[in-house]
Amino acid sequence: MAEEKRKFPSEVVDLPSKGLLYPKDHPLASGQIEIKYMTAKEEDILTSRTLIQKGIVLDKLMESVIVQDGVKLDDLLLGDKNAIMIATRILGYGKDYSVELVDPDSGEKQSETFDLTKIEDKKIDEKLFKGGKNEFDFDLPASKVKITFKLLTHKDEKEVDEELKALKKFQKESGVTSEITTRLKKAILSVDGDQTRKRINEFVDYELLSRDSLALREYLRDITPDIDLTFTFISESTGDETDMDIPLNVEFFWPAGRG
Repeated sequence: MAEEKRKFPSEVVDLPSKGLLYPKDHPLASGQIEIKYMTAKEEDILTSRTLIQKGIVLDKLMESVIVQDGVKLDDLLLGDKNAIMIATRILGYGKDYSVELVDPDSGEKQSETFDLTKIEDKKIDEKLFKGGKNEFDFDLPASKVKITFKLLTHKDEKEVDEELKALKKFQKESGVTSEITTRLKKAILSVDGDQTRKRINEFVDYELLSRDSLALREYLRDITPDIDLTFTFISESTGDETDMDIPLNVEFFWPAGRG
């Protein structure tokens, strides 16, 4: 498969994580990944109704363009995956991305065009990263409990989504979803040194204070390597400014004018 992909031109993409959170013997520890240009084969993937209905069309696209030996999509940190999506879109259809967004003030649709080459990586504090180890410590401010956690990979994200889907049938009556607790259980590696899954689950379900949960999630978000998708939306009707994120979805790979 790798040899077949290499018949096409490729580019090397810098990863927001700089490779610091991958094991030192992992190909991504270099801080870069090789991807190939999109071809008609990838357009077949993007138009597959089956893949779209299953919600895995973008995953299949990413798997198709990654050509670096020894790299699996499941290994990727979510921020690095986002960087690959941006690079794939630029190589496939150019740097200009036009999209219609809903004005939060008027509710009307407003067109915006972004230059994808101007999207930058979030600034990260490399001193927090233990070379080759996806592991961080955090003291919860209210309870003073010491938490060790990791940043989620694509594989982790898939497992979270599967768990949430499985829980849906039990949560229809209450209308309460378990998204926050499910993600925290996946991210947390130990509670005061106890690494057992039983202890972690019990802590998240019954002992984790809301202010500690918020503090942990904010810290996790702040240190996560990623691309910076934020921009200032200016309402054409009111002139008001709102911070928003550039949307990345299936339509991201379908520029205006494509047939």
